[in-house]
Amino acid sequence: MIVDRVRIYICAGNGGNGAVSFRREKYVPDGGPDGGDGGRGGNIVFRASTRTRTLAEFRPNQKFTAGNGQGGSGKNMKGENGQDRIIEVPVGTVIIDEETGRVAVDMREEGERVVLKGGIGGKGNARFATPTRRAPRFSTPGKKALGRYVILELKSIADVGLVGFPNVGKSTFLSMVSNAKPKIANYPFTTLSPNLGVVTHRGVSFIMADIPGLIEGASEGVGLGHDFLRHIERTRMIVHIVDVSGADGRNPVEDYDSIREELYQYSEELAERPEIVVANKIDDPASDEYLEQLTEKLGKKGIPVIPMCAAARIGTDEVLDAVIKVLPELPIPEALEEEGIIEEWEMESVMRDYDISRGEDGTLEVNGTLIDEIFGRTIPDDPDSMRHFQKLLEDFGIIKALRDFGAQDGDEVRMNGLSFDFVD
Repeated sequence: MIVDRVRIYICAGNGGNGAVSFRREKYVPDGGPDGGDGGRGGNIVFRASTRTRTLAEFRPNQKFTAGNGQGGSGKNMKGENGQDRIIEVPVGTVIIDEETGRVAVDMREEGERVVLKGGIGGKGNARFATPTRRAPRFSTPGKKALGRYVILELKSIADVGLVGFPNVGKSTFLSMVSNAKPKIANYPFTTLSPNLGVVTHRGVSFIMADIPGLIEGASEGVGLGHDFLRHIERTRMIVHIVDVSGADGRNPVEDYDSIREELYQYSEELAERPEIVVANKIDDPASDEYLEQLTEKLGKKGIPVIPMCAAARIGTDEVLDAVIKVLPELPIPEALEEEGIIEEWEMESVMRDYDISRGEDGTLEVNGTLIDEIFGRTIPDDPDSMRHFQKLLEDFGIIKALRDFGAQDGDEVRMNGLSFDFVD
């Protein structure tokens, strides 16, 4: 079964904690702080590769985590950075943040892209030494990583897409004109995942995709319709193959109309892509009558029909001639608009997420993820750390926000379960 859309969980590594340490060496009295910073957590990195064609190796809700950064140590030694987690996906994979629905990256080309950054390492106490604070006994913890569910969605990268009902000869045609070796058999749904092949004809090279056979109702998700149609969204043109042998009592004209309707229902833009119609299996005795019906029907619309027998290589050059006549003039579909690294979206919300309210007893309450972030850097029992805490409140604009809210000298302010007196 085709696997071209899967939900997985990704989590970057936590940042390592900063160290609290002081130099203690013989003949070096009053050695200063020398606690090193923590290492950065590992990133989640996706690598697009042509070595894999589907997402079949991914299990639903499978978890991928990167390595945590190591804590700092004395002598200003920085902790080791966490190891990145590299996840290999097929070229053409789109990575979507499930919670927001935004596109993180569109892996259109082979290479690596960072999707989730590891947590920043905490600062060691050496960072907080000043002329007036010579022996800070606090450090800051590493930032915790943010885990996310993402959707991997594969959209094949091809210039030409072969469409048609099951068993019309798409795979046979691709195998005859390219280096692809698709599975071929005389029964429906032999092809369960798209096959890509590089075609070179009269000095022009392009990628052709054999899209698994569509059926009526595909645009509404019948069968594996959405999975199949997704793979022709990026194609520049369509080669529509119709079986004119009349096998199984099918009518080629009705088959053509049915596939065109499915394309239109799925995407009007897709349905308007340039199309070449190919009548395959003309070696069958019954093909003459059906070929005439199809040619007459489409001729009224100004659409030429190219006769072909892919298995005997009859008409294949004519089909490729028609493709290279049109293809070089067609624009390359634009990449999806990317929203960028997921962690950056989260940081934006974290740095702004706090609210101020006044309780019935007049106490001012300040809560939110920003407050949690600040307290994560603070040691309440350490005077130096609390002075640093006061500076963070000013730097992040919380003192000004309290003043604008109406806080007066001596008002009680409660944050993270601790009470303070507001001093203006």
